[in-house]
Amino acid sequence: MELLNRIYRFYYDGFTQMRVGKRLWAIILLKLFILFVVIKWLFFPNLLQENFQTDAQRSDYILQQLTQPKER
Repeated sequence: MELLNRIYRFYYDGFTQMRVGKRLWAIILLKLFILFVVIKWLFFPNLLQENFQTDAQRSDYILQQLTQPKER
């Protein structure tokens, strides 16, 4: 347990005393937000929501797509 406490304190002290690093972490988090939220929203629309009215229709479509053999 003492080892985990020392590791935690090491990183905690490092993050609280850094100056440039905080800005770099902010940039990294902003880029991750853009990648996972904005790009998904723009380029990957919810096709099941748009093409089917009910949950039953959506589940039937997914079941059909998963169980059909691939055509070559």
